[in-house]
This record gives sequence, C-alpha cells and structure tokens, in this order.
Amino acid sequence: MRRGERGQATVELALVVPVLLLILFGIMEFGRIFSSYLIVTNAAREGARLAVVGGDDAAIVERVEDAAAGLDLSRLTVTITPSEGSRVTGVQATVSVGYSVDLVTPVLSGLAPNPFPLTAQATMRVE
Repeated sequence: MRRGERGQATVELALVVPVLLLILFGIMEFGRIFSSYLIVTNAAREGARLAVVGGDDAAIVERVEDAAAGLDLSRLTVTITPSEGSRVTGVQATVSVGYSVDLVTPVLSGLAPNPFPLTAQATMRVE
C-alpha cells in the first residue's frame, strides 16, 4: 500500500458515512411511521366494526384506544359519523382515527412535517 492511499481511503470514508447514516435513519423513521400507520388503520377498522353492530360512541372510542394500545393515546383523535342515534340499518358508519408521530431524526424532521400526521378511515354498513 502506498503512502497516499491510506489518506484517500479515510477521505472516501468521511464522504460516504454521512450518506449511509442518513439512509439508515431514514429507514428507521419510515419503519416507525409505517408501524404507527398499521396500528391506526386497524384501530379504525375495530371501531367501525363495533359501530355497525350497535356499539355506542363511548364504547367505540374505548375499542379504538384498546386497538391502539402501543401508541400515545393523548395524540389519538377519533371521529364517528353518523352520530349514535342516526346509525340505523343500511346506513354507512365511518370511524376516522388521527394520530401524529414525532420524528426523532433531526435531519429528516427538516424534510417532512414534524410531527408527521397519520389518518385512517374505515366505513362499513350498519347491520
């Protein structure tokens, strides 16, 4: 190995490491966001299913919160339409669940909104 080649390898490493770290942190943030999205989507489905079989609004919100147990429930918003008295057979019931995920990587929080908003909606016909 020549004397100048060791310095060249160090410079190349110094140029490549930040890009690799950015990719690594991006993958981790994407995984956190996608996991939260799957939980929110499932919670909306669980709430909609309870809404169409006759559950009241308080029970629907409780079911959504139970399904979203891995999330910070203070950031969770649940919207149920139509209202409890208007859910009759044949009408569509919709449960929307909103959640916001804090980004922990400083560089990526400059590229995407922080907190990152997630919304899921499930619609089913009242039985």
